Amino acid sequence: MTRKKHTKIIEAATLPNVIEGRNQTEPLDWRGLFGNDHRVTLELGCGTGQYAISLARLSPDKNFVGLDSKGARIWQGAKTALEENLSNVRFIRTDIKKITDLIPEHSVSEIWITFPDPYPRKKQAKHRLTSPRFLAEYQRILGPGDVIHLKTDDQALFTYTLEALKEGQCVIEKVIEDVYVLPADPILHIETVYEKR
Repeated sequence: MTRKKHTKIIEAATLPNVIEGRNQTEPLDWRGLFGNDHRVTLELGCGTGQYAISLARLSPDKNFVGLDSKGARIWQGAKTALEENLSNVRFIRTDIKKITDLIPEHSVSEIWITFPDPYPRKKQAKHRLTSPRFLAEYQRILGPGDVIHLKTDDQALFTYTLEALKEGQCVIEKVIEDVYVLPADPILHIETVYEKR
């Protein structure tokens, strides 16, 4: 690990809009964190938080949380949010496996999964963020009728996810093969660092 990366990890832990989820033993209190009762939109595997930040800019009347295990990545999103005075976005540094320990039941209205690691080998399938195991956990934190959005450029992951959703008896509201052929939709046209590459 480089000194610069190490410095970012240490600084991220001190920022007021970052929660060190690995040290958290109780479910989070969204009202205490945001000062309102709005439900939360969650970006999983947020990296540097482009989606969470962009969504927060577009919808100042909603709350957004980016979750990632990498402190140096979260540091970037948290710094940007502070510089722009975005009070409606927070970041949680934790492993995705702790999601149901940290997030209260039915307190999330939307989940965004943008360009996750596809874990292409069959034996890695349990690590995919759209595996049946994780989908069951998302159902616990989402309310009835709430949604999960997936953006991916990996056809195998896309197909796997559709099958996992059908097997889990989830309702698939919309499948868009290519978001870039649609008229400009500010939400769908937000690009992560990976997507820009």
